Amino acid sequence: MQETTPRDLKDRTYSFARRIIALYRAVPKSTLGQVLGKQALRSGTSVGANYREAFRSRSKAEFVAKMGECLRELDETEYWLELLVDESIVSQKRMSALLDETRQLTAIFVTIIKNARNNPS
Repeated sequence: MQETTPRDLKDRTYSFARRIIALYRAVPKSTLGQVLGKQALRSGTSVGANYREAFRSRSKAEFVAKMGECLRELDETEYWLELLVDESIVSQKRMSALLDETRQLTAIFVTIIKNARNNPS
């Protein structure tokens, strides 16, 4: 697996947010679609914002906490995306790549948090 740099992840979380926005625009205008879509929009677009904030942290503990927020937002985003599929609002085929990216980002953030906690500096 290729190592991800902070700049790569900054770009990747920004791209992720844009994909979430595109998904929201395509969600049917039904009440259920809009409620679930807005939840995914909020959590999915906050990942990159929290990631950027992490690099303004004043301490390792603050960095780990902010990265934990990224991880929580990714987990929440995955939940809403799965509901959009399970409620037949968005097809599994359309959602598969975005769900895969959500899970890949989750794995990356888990690794970053573990490494930060285990690094004595």
